[in-house]
Amino acid sequence: MSATTPTAAEAELAIQARQGTARGQGYWAGVWKRLRRDPLTIACAVVLLVMLLAIVFAPLIAPHDPYQGSMMRRLRGLGTPNYLLGTDELGRDMLTRLLFGGRLSWFMGITPVALAFVIGTTLGVLAGFAGGGVNMAIMRTTDIFYAFPSVLLAVAISGALGAGIINAILALTLVFVPPIIRVAESVTTGVRNLDFVDAARASGASAFTIVRVHVLGNVLGPIFVYATSLISVCMILSSGLSFLGLGTKPPEPEWGLMLNTLRTAIYVQPWVAVLPGVCIFVTSICFNLLSDGLRQAMDVKG
Repeated sequence: MSATTPTAAEAELAIQARQGTARGQGYWAGVWKRLRRDPLTIACAVVLLVMLLAIVFAPLIAPHDPYQGSMMRRLRGLGTPNYLLGTDELGRDMLTRLLFGGRLSWFMGITPVALAFVIGTTLGVLAGFAGGGVNMAIMRTTDIFYAFPSVLLAVAISGALGAGIINAILALTLVFVPPIIRVAESVTTGVRNLDFVDAARASGASAFTIVRVHVLGNVLGPIFVYATSLISVCMILSSGLSFLGLGTKPPEPEWGLMLNTLRTAIYVQPWVAVLPGVCIFVTSICFNLLSDGLRQAMDVKG
C-alpha cells in the first residue's frame, strides 16, 4: 500500500470530521434562522449597534467639547438652539457628555464581564473536569463570595481599593467571577462523562487535549450566553459606584457620575437630569433582551 493512501481508520475519521463540521454549520445556521424570526432581539441588537457606533465616533459627531462649560448657559432645557439636549449644571452640552459618557459606561460594563468570563471559565472548567479535591477547593471558595449581595460586595471591594476606574473594574470583576465559575462547573460536569469524552480518554488523548477539543466546544456557548446577561447588571453596578463616588472621578463624563452631579437639578430641569438614567436603562434592557434572545436561539436551558 502506498504511503499516501489513507487507511480505513483514517478515512472513517475524515468522514466523521466532515459530518461534525456539517452538523456544526447546520447548528449555527439554525441559530441564525431563529434569531431572524425574533424581531425583538434584532431590534435590541440594532439599538446597541447604533449606540456603539455613536460612542465610538463621538469625537466626530459630538457638537461641543465635553469638558468646556459656561455658567452663563447652565441648565438649559431640551431643544435649546445649539444644545439639542440642553446643558448640565456647569453649562456643558448634554448630548456631547452623553456620547463621551457612553464610552466609559460601556467600557466599565463590558470589561469586568470579559475578564470574569476568562477567569471564571478557566476555573469552572478546571473544577468540573478535574473533580475531587480541586472541585471542592474552587467551589467552596466560590461559595464564600455568595455570602454577600453583589451590590454590597462591589461597594466593599471598591471602597477598600479606593475610587478610580481601574479599582472599580477590579471590584466588579471579583463580583462576577463566582457566578461564571458556578455555571462553567455545572455545564462541564454534565459534559465530562458523555460518550465522546470517554472515547477520547480511551484513545489515549491527554486531559488538556480533551478539554481543548471536546469540552470547551460544548460549554463555551452556554457560558457566553450567561455572561452576556451579566453586562446589564455590571453596567448598572458600575454606574452605581460612580454615583457613590467610588468609580469615575469628575470631570470625566460617565452616566452614573452624571446622574450624581445632576440630582440637585431634578427640580429645575428634570428632563435633562434624567437623560443619563434613560441611557443606562435603555442599554441595560437591550442587553438583557439580547441575552434572552440568544439563549432561546441557542436552545440553552436555564
